[in-house]
Amino acid sequence: MILHDFWRSSAAYRVRIALHLKSLTFTQASHSLLQGEHRTTEFLSINPQGLVPALQSGRDVVTQSLAIIEYLDETHPEQPLLPASPADRATVRAMALSVACDIHPLNNLRVLNYLRSEFGASDEAVTRWIRQWIGLGFEALEVQVKRESAGGRYCFGDRATLADVCLIPQMYNARRFGCDLTPYPVIVGIDAHCRSLTPFVKAAPEAQPDAP
Repeated sequence: MILHDFWRSSAAYRVRIALHLKSLTFTQASHSLLQGEHRTTEFLSINPQGLVPALQSGRDVVTQSLAIIEYLDETHPEQPLLPASPADRATVRAMALSVACDIHPLNNLRVLNYLRSEFGASDEAVTRWIRQWIGLGFEALEVQVKRESAGGRYCFGDRATLADVCLIPQMYNARRFGCDLTPYPVIVGIDAHCRSLTPFVKAAPEAQPDAP
């Protein structure tokens, strides 16, 4: 398998976590978002959206991080990232989607660059924007996770799921942009626990071959 990746992409970070949780062997092809390498003709032939991650597995090409992770869960069901019952699966998906669909899209590089280029937003204003949407999303997620977590080590139950796979990269972004995390002790504790585990350590941005 080939993962088309960028070390600081939180969407790619999710997929790296899933791959390592499942102990799958893969190679990485880095595309610098800062240098526009995701917009080359070669990469657009793989993913017409020009976004990372993308996963090539044999003849299969899968894009969008959550689609990739569910593809991995279906093709490699060992260490499943979704619970068994439909209700529990829906709960985990809801937590994951609150990050992937409600928080992350407002703060990705394309949006931040547009704020700067079209509205003249300063770096300080962009940082306030990021903190606003992360904080709003984490308020609700803290309540959800507190209700569903068993013992405060993972978002749902007693093992890592798709919810943790999405939470940890978003926590990385929150720390990167100086968000106040004191109102969210439950997800802060889960983040600390998960980041101590080998699959999460291997998937971390600073551990990637293209990290500066």
